Amino acid sequence: MALRLGDIAPDFTAETTAGTINFHQWLGDSWGVLFSHPADFTPVCTTELGTTAKLQSEFEKRNTKVLAVSVDGLNSHHEWVKDINETQNTTVNFPIIADENKKVATLYDMIHPNASETFTVRSVFVIGPDKKIKLTLTYPASTGRNFHEILRVIDSLQLTANYSVATPANWQHGEDVVISPAVKDEDVPAKFPKGHTRVKSYLRLTPQPNQ
Repeated sequence: MALRLGDIAPDFTAETTAGTINFHQWLGDSWGVLFSHPADFTPVCTTELGTTAKLQSEFEKRNTKVLAVSVDGLNSHHEWVKDINETQNTTVNFPIIADENKKVATLYDMIHPNASETFTVRSVFVIGPDKKIKLTLTYPASTGRNFHEILRVIDSLQLTANYSVATPANWQHGEDVVISPAVKDEDVPAKFPKGHTRVKSYLRLTPQPNQ
């Protein structure tokens, strides 16, 4: 059965380019991004891992650990990383799981037989410190992911986890947010001292509260 939002992310122990990890233990109190790749030495995947490496400081700002997975072996991963570093002008500094037995791919339903019987699709899972799944995305093998969008979603998830707000369409960090309908009008001034704009009874905007 496919994993759903709010489910506990399956735990596993795996060999990676950074050694053996136990997933939940490795995450600790951090947020996590687990993302899969169809295969090593493929062009789109090479650009994706290079982009992720270049954005490592942005993930760190958000207390987020990144973990990639491919069904190729460890030796293949290490050789591929050399290519990524060379062609993308970066240094891959996050683990890549060697999932040759497809254990992780199966746990996270990353192989879609109608797309490919052997390779993982481009799945993304954002996992909270409570080990629950907060976001799932699935891209076809031919389409590279937008990692700035993944960072944007993490910003939204971390904000809305701590305040009674939601983020509107195309929201970017620092922009106004939507006050939750569960907050009564009379309680708004105390909860949102920066002020608010009432567009409709159900649509109330306020400056980002943690800025």
